[in-house]
Amino acid sequence: MTVAPPDSAGAILVCDDVSDLGLQRLRDAGYELRNRAGISRRELLKELADVRVLMVRSRTRVDAALLRAAPQLQLVARAGFPVDTIDVAAATSRGVAVMNSPTGNEVAAAEFSIGLLYSLARQIPQAAAYLRQGRWEKRRLRGVELSGKTLGVLGMGAVGRIVVQRAASMQMRVLVHDPAIGAAEVQALGGELVSWDDLLPQCDFITIHVSPSERSRGLIGDEAFEHMKDRVRIINCSRGGVIDEQALVRAIRSGKVAGAAIDAWDEEPPLGNPLLELREVICTPHLVATTFEAQINVARRMAKQIDDFLSGAEADNVINAQALGAKRAAGE
Repeated sequence: MTVAPPDSAGAILVCDDVSDLGLQRLRDAGYELRNRAGISRRELLKELADVRVLMVRSRTRVDAALLRAAPQLQLVARAGFPVDTIDVAAATSRGVAVMNSPTGNEVAAAEFSIGLLYSLARQIPQAAAYLRQGRWEKRRLRGVELSGKTLGVLGMGAVGRIVVQRAASMQMRVLVHDPAIGAAEVQALGGELVSWDDLLPQCDFITIHVSPSERSRGLIGDEAFEHMKDRVRIINCSRGGVIDEQALVRAIRSGKVAGAAIDAWDEEPPLGNPLLELREVICTPHLVATTFEAQINVARRMAKQIDDFLSGAEADNVINAQALGAKRAAGE
């Protein structure tokens, strides 16, 4: 759907880390581009008066107050897929389009997930930490093989699809739960589509790739852990809040969960989080899509989408296009 902007005045403000190589298209097209990566909220609010496009990642929360401070704003562009840090309803009410970039970093995210899978199985980060402390802990760090084990994949979007393919090639049995995917599609990738109730008790490892939503919040909690296989290992590279972190602490301390790898946290950074104190947990600072290639890919795709939007061409991935169209048709 074409969502043409009302005018061409104003700047494009980048307020989070986005690859500068990917933004060159916007400069070449003659747009005024302000790169303010890492800007504080207080300073950001002062710079919004003449901004027509705001480019963000997950760090910046775009709420109603921020939108009110940007009277010329036409577009919020999320360099990445999740838009849970953007108040889409508030943006729509002000006639502001919200755009995301659902592709470009899926390989990076899938590779990172597989890396954590190996790290959990063989306790690689713990081994490195012990050795730096002068401790030779071979017996304590006895691992498990992935070949022949059962992996549960929750969500088979762009990232989950690659994880399924790669895990199957590693001779793992791969079970998938995703209500939006058909059994034939999963089978073609080397997996088996199962229900939630069938997946939990069978898996040696579970990796989470669901989209953030109110429905997915707290998806993995005390009840889910009770139905899982003893000594299961959990990976979360999707979004914080999908796992009830306090429930995970309890499950690890009870021995139900043998290990976890957490890259996405309920609060970031997770200061004071008890999971940071558990030896069984591999902790990373939301690195899932942080590769040079992924950041360039996402920035280039987002730059093209912004250029299309501002030039009045067909703009991809405007997630509130239908609502904006209805609002304009109603003369609001």
